[in-house]
Amino acid sequence: MKNFLRFMKPGDWAMLLLAAAGTAALAPIAFSGGAAEKAVVRRDGVVIAELPLTQARRIEVAGALGVSVIEVQPGRARVAADPGPRQYCVRQGWLTQPNAIAICAPSHISLSIAGRTASHDSLSY
Repeated sequence: MKNFLRFMKPGDWAMLLLAAAGTAALAPIAFSGGAAEKAVVRRDGVVIAELPLTQARRIEVAGALGVSVIEVQPGRARVAADPGPRQYCVRQGWLTQPNAIAICAPSHISLSIAGRTASHDSLSY
């Protein structure tokens, strides 16, 4: 590493800093999904409900193991209760960012937050 650093000139350092600053400035733009607008509830991949994030609501969704409870507050949503054994989707807590998702695998239910535009995430293919 020291051998590499001794070959760096002041212009090289300037270009490296410029590239780092450009990357940091453009990252939020590249990965933003817009404002969170609605909560999308799916059972077995089929959309069951699309709930706007502007008003408080609480719905019950029948899943494979029983009834799951979805709670929506202005600007956020969560799985409040699920009959699954490990409660992973409940532990996700409040979802606020576009493309955030809570999956209740044993119940075959998922809750995701949708924005105005799609963003890249690990579920895109």
